[in-house]
Amino acid sequence: MSKKIYDKLVNKEAKLAVIGLGYVGLPIALEFAKKIKVVGFDINEKRVKMMQNKIDPSEELDSSAFENCDIVFTSKLEDLKDVNFYIIAVPTPIDDANLPDLTPLIAASRTVGKVLKEGDYVVYESTVYPGCTEEDCIPVLEEVSGLKFPKEFKVGYSPERINPGDKEHTLQNVVKVVSGCDEESLEEIAKVYELVVKAGVHKAASIKVAEAAKIIENTQRDVNIALINELSIIFNKLGINTYDVLDAAGTKWNFLNFKPGLVGGHCIGVDPYYLTHKAKQAGYHARVINSGRYVNDSMGFYIAKQTVKKILAKGKHLQESKVLIMGATFKEDVSDIRNSKVIDIINELKSFQVEVDVIDPYASSEEMEKEYGVQLIKAPTNDYDAIIVAVNHNEYKVMKEDDFQKLLKDDKGILVDVKGIYKEEIKNLEYWSL
Repeated sequence: MSKKIYDKLVNKEAKLAVIGLGYVGLPIALEFAKKIKVVGFDINEKRVKMMQNKIDPSEELDSSAFENCDIVFTSKLEDLKDVNFYIIAVPTPIDDANLPDLTPLIAASRTVGKVLKEGDYVVYESTVYPGCTEEDCIPVLEEVSGLKFPKEFKVGYSPERINPGDKEHTLQNVVKVVSGCDEESLEEIAKVYELVVKAGVHKAASIKVAEAAKIIENTQRDVNIALINELSIIFNKLGINTYDVLDAAGTKWNFLNFKPGLVGGHCIGVDPYYLTHKAKQAGYHARVINSGRYVNDSMGFYIAKQTVKKILAKGKHLQESKVLIMGATFKEDVSDIRNSKVIDIINELKSFQVEVDVIDPYASSEEMEKEYGVQLIKAPTNDYDAIIVAVNHNEYKVMKEDDFQKLLKDDKGILVDVKGIYKEEIKNLEYWSL
């Protein structure tokens, strides 16, 4: 390798491609495109057309983010043939048995393998278990390209840290963990990312270390939230408000500030399963992580059952009852419905033959129906027996007790506030939160 890849990119003698233009890939592609030549590749032609028209399909970026960018959006393999540095940022979901589904990752590796040339770099950003890049991805690159690793091409891993809906912790101002297959690749990959990450990079000791660092970030959060969720179940049985307890305990300097709630999405609700899968392969059953996953995965059913109990306590018949669920996305102020745990509340209520309406200012009704078989209603009625505020969107935070009262059928109405955002507001309605 005569001229280094970093120098080629900076001098615009080489191109960088981002494979997978979701909420992770697109911001990275656009940032790099302000400095170097970029190809943005996605297999979804509809999404590619939107991006060609300066529209972010994930609704995270506005059209100004596309300005002054040297980028070509494409779904055509031939547009990748003159690329020398590939970043793979495709989803890594789990299947119905909570096992890692590497289908998108392997497919992206095959795509890159078809155009990989001697001297090229491939960097993975998708969240995986330690060992996945070297054991699952590199063999695919070798097989499809016919090239030998690491002599003829280099590989690195740099986990994404983008938080959907978060305008503060963006790509530029969060330290980027980088790793490479050898000293040279580590240096080159670090320099490339330093082009766009103002906060700088952390050079991990190995690819496996970088993979492990990413996966424990979300596993740590998952276990901590599971503890608080379990405490909220205990406190409910004891007749104590969890948020009152957290306010009191939070006055100690080293108390960790976690809140109870639904844990879904494609990070915290998924990543721990990648780690427990790898642990099992290594001959260890992860007790704490699995217990945390069990608690968090059961919270939707728990919320629905508590709602049902409160409806029954009012002397109402479940088959004649109607519940409004406010919020369907996996977190507040985003449009992403993937792995949303709100569906568990919906399905559990329906299993009791309760009529359920769902609204959300961000989610697409078409996507909800396709993913979960649930349609969103455009506007709520005023005949509900209970309202569950499942996602604390900004639009809901400003609501007052009177707003909820108008939506309820009678003075026996119930407000279930999953995130405890109306704790100080509600004086007359029957109120319950985690």
